[in-house]
Amino acid sequence: MNIFLGDNAQGKTNILEAITILSLTKSHRIGISPNIIMFNKKKAKIKGVIKKDKIITKLGVELTDDSKKLTVNTDEIRKVADYISNLNVIVFTPDDLEIIKGSPSIRRNLLNIQLSQISKVYLNTYNEYNKLLKTRNEYLKILFNNSIADVNYLDIITDKLIEKAIIIYQMRKEYLDLINENINNNYKNITGEEFLRVEYIPNIEFANYDNESIRKKLKHQYKRYYQKELNYGMTLYGPHRDDFSFILNDINLKFFGSQGQQKVAVLAYKLSEIPIFESVCGTLPVLLLDDIFSELDVKKRNKLLKLVGSDIQSIITTTDLKSINKRYLNDAYIYKVENGNIERK
Repeated sequence: MNIFLGDNAQGKTNILEAITILSLTKSHRIGISPNIIMFNKKKAKIKGVIKKDKIITKLGVELTDDSKKLTVNTDEIRKVADYISNLNVIVFTPDDLEIIKGSPSIRRNLLNIQLSQISKVYLNTYNEYNKLLKTRNEYLKILFNNSIADVNYLDIITDKLIEKAIIIYQMRKEYLDLINENINNNYKNITGEEFLRVEYIPNIEFANYDNESIRKKLKHQYKRYYQKELNYGMTLYGPHRDDFSFILNDINLKFFGSQGQQKVAVLAYKLSEIPIFESVCGTLPVLLLDDIFSELDVKKRNKLLKLVGSDIQSIITTTDLKSINKRYLNDAYIYKVENGNIERK
């Protein structure tokens, strides 16, 4: 456990952001590289050394206004899919309350980031799905404006889109099922409350998630709502419209949860990802927890630290260590952050 201690606006979150970019090639805060680059500078560089089972890997990310250069050891990596998974991370920030309170796109993005880290198949399938989706949307507009355009071409694109959608649906459903194996215990261990789960909500109802059931339902949906999609000029059904919700005692936390409940629910979700990473990847991810103690009472703070434990490498930022049990602090490395400078205490 590594704790970075300092007042606000001293640079603590920048440390977590740098590690996130090194892992995912993009920030958890901002997706636009010019905002990451220092003012009046042309580029930013982040380098890190990763050690797994005595194997040392040097990672590098170089950002300019319009390009991104990725390196593993001395080799330049052209595809993001070939770079991601060298360093797996799970990130929690105060903005993550939006995972519950915000739009479905935020929750889909969360699923995409975590599944992409543990499965190259998912990442490639998701990228291919988005390309097909763009092509299908463009052709729907052509069909709307040109009555003699070939409808058969739309059917070919649709069939290809469905095959990619099947994989995405199945992997998201399986992932959220695995989250549900641990999320309630994590929430209960921090709060004492029970019965938290996540509920997968595709915008199409499936009786089950085998290949043929999904394929049949999607074909029926696209056929039934062909005219509607034509009028809108876009694909209205598919995993790009997915959502999921946090349910505590059969109540949706988005509408009826307190901010404290929402925060712990997201933390419980993130902690539930750890055993999935360990099982699939064979190694534990790095846990990045930004300002986790705010809005948690003393009891919850210590219960959370107990849950994080010492088996996983965790990097935690906080403005104070008040009321933290000394047994956790004695096992942690503590760093003071002031004006962008870091000093081991």
